[in-house]
Amino acid sequence: MDWKLELVFVPVSDVDRAKDFYVNKVGFNADYDERPMEGLRFVQLTPPGSGCSIAIGEGLNDAPPGTAPSLQLVVSDIQAAHKQLKDNGVDVSDVDVQDWGHFVHFADPDGNKWAVQYIPPGPTADPAGSARQAGPGPCGRMEA
Repeated sequence: MDWKLELVFVPVSDVDRAKDFYVNKVGFNADYDERPMEGLRFVQLTPPGSGCSIAIGEGLNDAPPGTAPSLQLVVSDIQAAHKQLKDNGVDVSDVDVQDWGHFVHFADPDGNKWAVQYIPPGPTADPAGSARQAGPGPCGRMEA
């Protein structure tokens, strides 16, 4: 049986401001924005090509704004991702090149932290000890 992570809640203080940031600056798709009842608003946003979305809104959880765990996106071109974020007004770090990946970092208006990673091609060791070609899968996890 497959278990798929498809939705991560991101606590924000201003839903409209956060939605504008994620859609118009970062480039997420606005999938759903509904108020099913008083005191509850559910907004689902998905990075292009991702099998995992984020949810922001009102009445969804008790976590204080800005306290989401570090979140990570995986892209095929870190330079293009950096340029897109910077051109859209996101305060993004320079590209940090490491042997295991190239990264840029940014935060949303509430301080929820994001990393964007490019995974360079090359073999990685799996738990059984054999080499395999790795690449990003849904929600940024590594898959063969």
